[in-house]
Amino acid sequence: MNHLDRDLVLARYDQHVSSSLANIARMVSTPVETHAEGAHVHGSDGRTYLDCGGFGVFLLGHRHPKVVEAVHRQLDRNPLATRLFLNPELADAAAELASVSPAGLDKVFLTNSGAEATEVGIKLARLAGKGRVVATTGGFHGKTTGALSVTGRPQYRDPFGPLLPGVEFVAFGDLAALEAVIGPDTVVILEPVQAEGGVRVPPPGYLRAVRDLCTTRGALLVLDEIQTGLGRLGTWWGADREGVSPDVLLTGKILGGGVMPVGGVVATAEVFAPLDADPLLHSSTFAGSPLASAAVSATIGVLREEGLVERTAELGPHVLEMTRAAMEQHCPHLVTETRGEGLLVGVDLVTAEAATELLIALLDEGVIPSYSLNSSNVLRLTPPAVLTTDDLHRLESALDRAAATLGRTLRAAA
Repeated sequence: MNHLDRDLVLARYDQHVSSSLANIARMVSTPVETHAEGAHVHGSDGRTYLDCGGFGVFLLGHRHPKVVEAVHRQLDRNPLATRLFLNPELADAAAELASVSPAGLDKVFLTNSGAEATEVGIKLARLAGKGRVVATTGGFHGKTTGALSVTGRPQYRDPFGPLLPGVEFVAFGDLAALEAVIGPDTVVILEPVQAEGGVRVPPPGYLRAVRDLCTTRGALLVLDEIQTGLGRLGTWWGADREGVSPDVLLTGKILGGGVMPVGGVVATAEVFAPLDADPLLHSSTFAGSPLASAAVSATIGVLREEGLVERTAELGPHVLEMTRAAMEQHCPHLVTETRGEGLLVGVDLVTAEAATELLIALLDEGVIPSYSLNSSNVLRLTPPAVLTTDDLHRLESALDRAAATLGRTLRAAA
């Protein structure tokens, strides 16, 4: 197969992958993705795109040389483990992840994805006797059956019901609503900032108040940092913004350094005790493989050595301001709000149509954004922390032109 032949790729999507995905690709004229490095993705159309999408995965950019080198070394030596012998790469990765996690979280279980991490979090809560789950409307935790049960969007939940029993939803950021339903038989699962929910930032002090409420009521707190953790918000974890330590922390996305798919769970020794006593209660053939573990250790090393968490904190306000300025100048009537934390920025538009038009306009300008799975009106930018000065200038110009195009397009349509 000629991998650069877009028509052939589309035909095989139609026949074997998803005809709907093929139709979306036709609608927005996306090319075949050929190769990538750093902040840039190359397409079969001969263009180089600035990647501000990827659903939060690429804080280190694409193919960071230190992560690629670590994975190459491991691939040449021992990519998958027997599961019977000791796995030193897993031991190293677990130690590295625990070392940067909030205080008191020392036990690690690596998974193959963020959704699997959610499943482990729910299982740990069940093992701790917490049969009732309180999640938040707009929250996103994955699409496996258990993770979907705590994901707050009916569009994804309803086709698969009945899901897990004992799950109820409260408004994100509403402490009084949470206080009304929480008890000693409860586990609370939420995100520090709702990413797929449309970059929803809770009121200051909310996360600290949730932690205190869970402690007072004897409830368990599971913090989903799959998209907000490992530097995305300009701190190691969203929890760090208010000095919070959950009972269980979920991670993923950035954890594989943009090279390997991997997720993880970090928990207190008390909550993790049942899996300590019987590791076969939850297991996975490929989870914590030497290859994925090598990527985890290298990724944490890069975040530390290159100061990418601090770099995110520095870049975030500039990206937010340039995005807000472009929208306010060219299409303020189409934008409800531009908001964000660190390198997680959301443009909340008046309609889903406007969000789609902005996505197309940005692609035309050579910038890849992300849509929001739980909020169709919100288009997101999740750029890497390795943006150069030239990249920032390019992004600013692209945002300005795309916002102008959006304003013209929807004025003409009206």
